[in-house]
Amino acid sequence: MSTTVAIPARRETMPLETERGSYGMMLTILTESFLFIALFSSYFMLGSNKSRWRIEELPTLHYALPMLAVLLFSSMVLHWAEKQVKQQRYTAGRVGLAFTILIGLGFLVLSAFEYREHWQHLTPDTDSYGSIFYTITSFHAAHVIVGLSILAYVLFLPRYAPAAESPYRPFHVAAMYWHFVDIVWIFVVGILYVGPHL
Repeated sequence: MSTTVAIPARRETMPLETERGSYGMMLTILTESFLFIALFSSYFMLGSNKSRWRIEELPTLHYALPMLAVLLFSSMVLHWAEKQVKQQRYTAGRVGLAFTILIGLGFLVLSAFEYREHWQHLTPDTDSYGSIFYTITSFHAAHVIVGLSILAYVLFLPRYAPAAESPYRPFHVAAMYWHFVDIVWIFVVGILYVGPHL
């Protein structure tokens, strides 16, 4: 009686796709972009009905513009930190990332001060302008909090050196999301704050 032994087929190892995480974040950013486009479109549609759209006091810029400067500065710091990681200066990259998180927290503190000031004459139920104003700025603040959470996760990763078994680049992917949050704030300031003054 002859016995046949099955020889296991040799598994072919496929090359790892190093951009997989970046592609996923790009799709996330695309989805979130459509959300903000819908909110900005609602802003302009509501503004076309002047009977429900009364801006008694124009939005002040003395918080919005410093908040814009703070976020742009945070993006510059994060970009510098990412360059440090690419050059294998991991400690410098980690310090830059921690500094970015502190700057982002400063943005949220400024947001709280701005909300407290606006609340004296504008609330979400004042009129349609107040409703959409707080909706858009609150959604952006929520994205800032998510971005800070992602950055904090990357900050506490045990190592930044590329691992042969991992196709992910967490520092770069987190930076992509943070830059997106900063770009959205440019549009928020331009449309909600500067636009009514023009």
